[in-house]
Amino acid sequence: MTAEAATSERSTGRRPQLVAYTRWIEELCRDDPGARTALRSGLRRGLDEVPRMHRFIAPWLPRNGQVPQSEQRAYYAVAAMIAAQPRTSYTAPDSNASPDSAPIPAPRSQSASPEPAQAPHYGQSLGHAFALAVTESPGRDREMRESTAESRLNLLTRQSLNGLHRHLPAAVGYLREIGIPIDWAQLLSDLAAWPIHSKTISRRWLQHYYIQRTKALRAQADRTDQTETAAQQG
Repeated sequence: MTAEAATSERSTGRRPQLVAYTRWIEELCRDDPGARTALRSGLRRGLDEVPRMHRFIAPWLPRNGQVPQSEQRAYYAVAAMIAAQPRTSYTAPDSNASPDSAPIPAPRSQSASPEPAQAPHYGQSLGHAFALAVTESPGRDREMRESTAESRLNLLTRQSLNGLHRHLPAAVGYLREIGIPIDWAQLLSDLAAWPIHSKTISRRWLQHYYIQRTKALRAQADRTDQTETAAQQG
């Protein structure tokens, strides 16, 4: 099995648990200001500098924490970035929601076997988010130019693990400030796998960026053609 295939299989099998974790963190930050403050305190900090986060994060760590520190660090870093989002990012609870959609109160059993067929190989990558920032942000109070998106994304793809943890919060924070959604579960998966699969992940981020930008430019060209045709016919 190639390294890329192994990464894909690993992401597929674990995605339900990662989605459950990141969703729970978002709901915790929405409903508990004190927890949000504690989680936000871990932004850009190492595992030994975040004592207030352990009570929330430790129960969710795979295999009861018996994983490399780099993987543990990914769980803490993503939780801190979720907590650092603008307050308006957290959706209000739905009063008409069914019990199945209620907030997740505790980690799911780590011995449970998820259904791989129900989980996509990948969610939306960070590259896709940067492309949306260029496509959807023009006209807003804050926007991202294409040259800025490309330079920021290329900077991230060249980083070591420590460098990625240093630069990622600012990049993600800016995306969230201009209203661009982040697939937190996929970001967590990529960050945890970075020490071994950084080249594969970097390539995927860049490919997703240019695929999404090409689609957007084609759609814009089609709309322009339709407008011009309608004007000529009118």
